[in-house]
Amino acid sequence: MPARPSIAIASERVQRTCALSDSVERLRYVKGARAEALRRLGIVRVRDLLLHIPRRYLDFSRVTQIAYADVGSEVTVLGTVDKVELKFPHPHMQIVNLMVVDQTGVIEATFFKQSWIAEQIRKGDTVALSGKVTFGYGFKQMKAPFYEVVGDSGSAGYARVLPVHGVTEGVSVPWMRRIQSAALADVGDVCDPVPARLTSGHGLMTLGRALREVHFPSSLAAAERARRRLAYDELLCLQLALLCRQELEREGARPFEHDVLGPHMDALLAAMPFELSAEQRAAADQILADMAAPRVMNRLLLGDVGTGKTAVAALALAACADSGTQAAMMAPTSVLARQYAEKLGPLLDAADITWRLVTGTTQGEEREEAEAACASGAACVLFGTTALLSQKLEFSCLSLVVIDEQHRFGVNQRAALRAKGPGADLLAMSATPIPRTLALSVYGDVDLSRIAHRPRPGAGVQTKVVTPDNLDLAWGAVREALAAGHQAYVICPLVDDADDGHELEDVPESVTSTSSKLRSAVSTLAWLRESVLPGVECDLLTGRMRPAEKDAAMGRFRSGATQVLVATTVVEVGVDVPNATAMVVMDADRFGLATLHQLRGRVGRGDVAGTVFLSCAACKGTPARTRLAALEQTSDGMRLAELDLKLRHEGEVLGFRQSGGVTLRICDMETDADLVQWAHEDARAIAGEDPSLADPEHRLLAGEARERFDIYFEELERA
Repeated sequence: MPARPSIAIASERVQRTCALSDSVERLRYVKGARAEALRRLGIVRVRDLLLHIPRRYLDFSRVTQIAYADVGSEVTVLGTVDKVELKFPHPHMQIVNLMVVDQTGVIEATFFKQSWIAEQIRKGDTVALSGKVTFGYGFKQMKAPFYEVVGDSGSAGYARVLPVHGVTEGVSVPWMRRIQSAALADVGDVCDPVPARLTSGHGLMTLGRALREVHFPSSLAAAERARRRLAYDELLCLQLALLCRQELEREGARPFEHDVLGPHMDALLAAMPFELSAEQRAAADQILADMAAPRVMNRLLLGDVGTGKTAVAALALAACADSGTQAAMMAPTSVLARQYAEKLGPLLDAADITWRLVTGTTQGEEREEAEAACASGAACVLFGTTALLSQKLEFSCLSLVVIDEQHRFGVNQRAALRAKGPGADLLAMSATPIPRTLALSVYGDVDLSRIAHRPRPGAGVQTKVVTPDNLDLAWGAVREALAAGHQAYVICPLVDDADDGHELEDVPESVTSTSSKLRSAVSTLAWLRESVLPGVECDLLTGRMRPAEKDAAMGRFRSGATQVLVATTVVEVGVDVPNATAMVVMDADRFGLATLHQLRGRVGRGDVAGTVFLSCAACKGTPARTRLAALEQTSDGMRLAELDLKLRHEGEVLGFRQSGGVTLRICDMETDADLVQWAHEDARAIAGEDPSLADPEHRLLAGEARERFDIYFEELERA
């Protein structure tokens, strides 16, 4: 029988585990400017450093000889520097050329704007180069490869895997390795927060081994197994943080058991001008079953543009009326809130369900009357924006909160609205197509309902990618649409020319075209009025306009007084003008695919097919054009969402960069689908047995979840 660890050994391990939350400055080699450099990488605590895993590896056990390095392949070569040359072809450009030789041939490595390389690398040094092989001027070449000076002992002494961590000015790759090595030696042997029954059941490494292998692997296969263990931990902690937050939100609240078979429900169904589709009915049944159950509902309704989520939500509103309680429906923009009131208001009136609209523009007697009706219970349904969060707006008995495009609101805003009705059910809706793995991970605390198909397909939309040189094709199509009595949108990435674009979606630079200045809505409006569409009634709509100005602009466009609406992505969500049949998106490569898919859903909603032109300066075959070509080829929002997820982190796909959420650092949604499923199931099982994670087996895991995803708890506590 193996010996049990001594109390002294266990105590040391506990101390090292506690040190994970200490400042990174407690470690060797981390002081002053180096500590500040690490902070720029988001490394503040020891835990942050150990979870800063390499972004790639140099596999010296698989070095390719230069003669056998095929053009177009990604390889690592090892050779001797025969020549170092620094050139200045342009005042603002420096080029360093290295000629590297081995026993079989020669390869040229070129580095741009990195003149210091000429000082770091000398003739006679042995270097490793890793990158894509090209051919030019009679030589095999690598442009801007990763390089490592490995000494002069040849490849035999370097048959191992070398990590390449992400670094910044002030911390080089070798220094990062040295810091990581010291950290592993000092605090790497920590207590494993995940119960052994889970890791062994999934065949995962122990935490201590995973930390060693991910930073200094014995093989590439071991490095990947280590990354998967750390990715599982990340996903499990996120799931538990979400579930714990849900438990905190529900703490002390008595759930409502709604009446879902009352007269208001029957009247609403009778007033609807159409029969619900099978998918809509299934989603409605799931929602109503949750509302009738003696527990708080936490459900997310996913559905592409035009799938009829609003009609399903209306049934939930009717259940509140039959239960003698109230519902609040919050939209991200006043335009959308007003549109909900206009669409659902007549149906609610027909079902004898009272309602009010409260936005930033609701003032004076109208605002006072709405507040009084809300407080007395005379108003059953409140439509609105974040104006619903006002302290002056009090509910008599709020039992349902409906939030459209949930990711556009911070956690604290959602919690603040739910706090107005302790125990209230939550129905969140989103038209952003979300892949299953992403939904399970980021929305792991909610039950999911999906509506995959449109009950009425509409006339459809054709998408075409154009370059600025042939943009006349788009303007010609817009003129034809206007001549036929229809309307058009022109979408721009910026509001005005003074913007620097820092608020744009986080589309990777490698898949964007940045060869020209981005278009702004203000300057484009002036250009259209003067040159492209003279005499056409054009108007402006941006997120910076005051609520009253937005409502007025949208009202003019909806009534037909405005023929062309120049806007930013403020029209992305929910805007419904069936007469709009054409759209031109300027600098389309600066938007995520999901956003572009939602934007094109604004046209072709009536009886006439729509056409969307995506303007992009990039050439055919480039990553930017390849992305946009996917929109030409498919109207399947889920397929586009999967592609978007490959190109961008999940946080940016969901808009977290704007709303303060959390992006996963280790998990790869494309390859870690099994880990997502495991973590989802394991977290649900743990929370089901021990909702407060108070069991000794779970306390360390609870602390780890809070340490990693404390933003969820901080925002909730602030609310």
